[in-house]
Order: sequence, then C-alpha cells, then structure tokens
Amino acid sequence: MDIEVKVVTRDIPEQSDASQHRFVFAYTITITNNDAYSAQLLGRYWLITDANGKKTEVKGAGVVGEQPTIEPGESYTYTSGCILETEVGTMEGFYDFKTDTNSIQVPIPVFRLAVPNILH
Repeated sequence: MDIEVKVVTRDIPEQSDASQHRFVFAYTITITNNDAYSAQLLGRYWLITDANGKKTEVKGAGVVGEQPTIEPGESYTYTSGCILETEVGTMEGFYDFKTDTNSIQVPIPVFRLAVPNILH
C-alpha cells in the first residue's frame, strides 16, 4: 500500500504557560493515498516523548473522531494537538488502515515539536 504521511507543526504560545511546564503544540497531518485501492483509516498509535524522556502512548479509533476512507489519488488532512511539559519533544507512531483485501500499518515518521528559537 502506498500511503504518504506529511506533518506540519506549530507551537501555540497563547495556550502555553512556561511557569506551569505546559507547552501546547498543534500538528496538521496530510495523508495521501498513492495506491490504486481505497483505504479506510481505522485507528492510530502515538508515542510522544518530551525532552525529559517522559514517554506517553496514545491509542484510539480513527483521528479527530473520524475514520475516513481515502480514495486513490486523494488526500485527507486534519489538525490535532499535544501538550508537553517541556519546550521540545517528538511524536511518532502508525495508522491502522484497511482495504478491501487486507489490513496494514502505515508508519508515521518521528517529527519534532519545539518552541521557536529554542534550538540553535
């Protein structure tokens, strides 16, 4: 199955509070089905790691309350968020998809969440 995952992140300073060790980030993911068959996104798994090495796992059905079917040549985009206790962290994981003939896991490559100018 040829499914591509692209991620764009941003911090949300108006919802963050450094004195409370609360750093809020948004991520927008575009999933493109480059295959000849439609695929339904059934679930996702995230491994979220902050700069202190704290790891959090998140599993669940679909994304943002949806289980979209992505047709060949089509894309699906959604935005969600994450709260960290540090100014920098990473997310990675996979999506569970099903097609007419099988089930597959599509990896989500590791991506960084970071407050701007925190890394030089």
